[in-house]
Amino acid sequence: ELQLVESGGGLVQAGGSLRLSCAASGFTFDPYNIGWFRQVPGKEREEISCVSGSYGSTYYADSVKGRFTISTDNAKNTLYLQMNSLNVEDTANYYCAAGLATIIGGVPRCKYLEVWGQGALVTVSS
Repeated sequence: ELQLVESGGGLVQAGGSLRLSCAASGFTFDPYNIGWFRQVPGKEREEISCVSGSYGSTYYADSVKGRFTISTDNAKNTLYLQMNSLNVEDTANYYCAAGLATIIGGVPRCKYLEVWGQGALVTVSS
């Protein structure tokens, strides 16, 4: 069974940092794209970062570029999202997902997803 299990969400003050983890089982990251999404109630789910499991190339949405870093530990089959300089607009449910390796505009994008994590709530207080 393909599975992703997230951990690391919580409450943090504005300006602080948090790291999300996403442990995969039943598959390895190569040859998939894996990434992070977030969703606020009433809004569409946003792809915020994606990484190629084969090559390590990355994509970041403008909203998180320069503040968030996506990484993988292939030995542990775990995906991470390091979030720095958090602000209240980053408050959301965060999801990891894996799917077909897709390149759009020269960067990996997480568009055709086959498995999702359960979500982790991140709350940033002012």
